Amino acid sequence: MTLLENWRNLAYGDGTNDKDKETLWTNYFMVEKGIYEQILSNPKEKITCTVKELAEKFHTDVQTITGFLDGINESLTEENPIETMDENTTVNIEIVPERLYYNMVEAKAEWLYNLPQWDNILDAEKRKEIYHAQKISGTVVKPKKIGRNDPCPCGSGKKYKHCCGKNA
Repeated sequence: MTLLENWRNLAYGDGTNDKDKETLWTNYFMVEKGIYEQILSNPKEKITCTVKELAEKFHTDVQTITGFLDGINESLTEENPIETMDENTTVNIEIVPERLYYNMVEAKAEWLYNLPQWDNILDAEKRKEIYHAQKISGTVVKPKKIGRNDPCPCGSGKKYKHCCGKNA
């Protein structure tokens, strides 16, 4: 079983009860916040090391760092091979700040996208723009439906049913 399969089974699978999962996620979110604080303190730094070394660097275990890599993978300049990685796989962490912020908003991780480190990376206007772009991406907008007796949108002055709606 790969590290990722192991993590997903532990975090989402049926192998643990709800209380254990809640404890796991509470601990994970605290560790994750600490890791992001360190990464966002120096956002231009590219981290290259093995999974095991990365876990040691951030003072956590391999299991937790696997969950972290699973979450951050889409926000990196180059995705890591998380599906097949083991403890000795070399991973690269070089974030794309806009994409990372967008993904944090998408995940509804308020404790992450409100970190004070973002002030030095993205200005308030840019963060607001990214936040708004993510929120409207999930909103369905239905176009106004033209009724049969409404004026035709082509501008002919005829009713829709006698003009463009005749063939519809």
